[in-house]
Amino acid sequence: MTTRTTTQAVATVSDVSMRFRGHTALDRVSTSIAEQAITGLLGRNGAGKTTLMQLLTGHRVPTSGRIEVFGARPYENDDVLRRICSIKEGQRYPDHFRVRDALGYASTVFPEWDAELADSLLRDFDLPDKRPVKKLSRGMTSAVGIIIGLASRAPLTLFDEPYLGLDAVARQLFYDRLLADYAEHPRAIVLSTHLIEEIAPLLERVLLIDRGRVLLDADAESLRGTALTVTGPTAKVSAFAGGHDLLHTETLGGHSRAVVRLRNGAAGDDAAAAGLSWESTNLQQLVVAMSLHTSAAGTAAPTHLEEVSR
Repeated sequence: MTTRTTTQAVATVSDVSMRFRGHTALDRVSTSIAEQAITGLLGRNGAGKTTLMQLLTGHRVPTSGRIEVFGARPYENDDVLRRICSIKEGQRYPDHFRVRDALGYASTVFPEWDAELADSLLRDFDLPDKRPVKKLSRGMTSAVGIIIGLASRAPLTLFDEPYLGLDAVARQLFYDRLLADYAEHPRAIVLSTHLIEEIAPLLERVLLIDRGRVLLDADAESLRGTALTVTGPTAKVSAFAGGHDLLHTETLGGHSRAVVRLRNGAAGDDAAAAGLSWESTNLQQLVVAMSLHTSAAGTAAPTHLEEVSR
């Protein structure tokens, strides 16, 4: 994925907290959603991802802090909300809606709706447009949401686990069509999913949340090469990791395998010079390691981890 240089944001989140009956879903979160970028919103179940998306789409008001979308607060703001399309897991439709009804209604809601794209996607996913949505399979229902999300051409489009039930071929079709349309009509797209390895090539930004706090907020390109998985004698692994940020380690019989975030421009050659085997840590491995690191520490990752990724 080619990274665009984007300085503007369609949404800003400033020191936002969200609490539900004593549970803190978001804890002083500050971030922004770039105007023309595909952002991966990542994290474990219960991390706060869905809550953040609900705040961005005006479904909730934060307990504290400020959220602005297109320069205004989204809650009960029709001027803002008509520029947002949010497709979520288990998207619901009126019981009497057929597929064509769902698409027809969406065409009246979204000013930038592209009927030609919707028809093309309908054929791509082989959806029966006269069938009631409630009688579709789970995968077909997900495909209806994907069509609406893409054809809406909304300036801010959010997909929250949009393709449950889709097989690998259908998911790849979604990725291909998303990239093709995004290249022609760039906009802010947020993907929240657990299929990190699959979507990694699409992403231009990465926002990782754990326990309601931001662990990582970074340009995807800048993350490449910033983490290594090193393997070797435990003493050598420990010595190498001591000069970097150790995120996760496993030890067996005097040998260790560790995931480290590199400091001071270090690279794989430095690990090799230390007598260690190494391989680049992909995005999914990095997300898992940082989340495990947070769990082990019982709190959010150290501040410097966030700073070096910005």
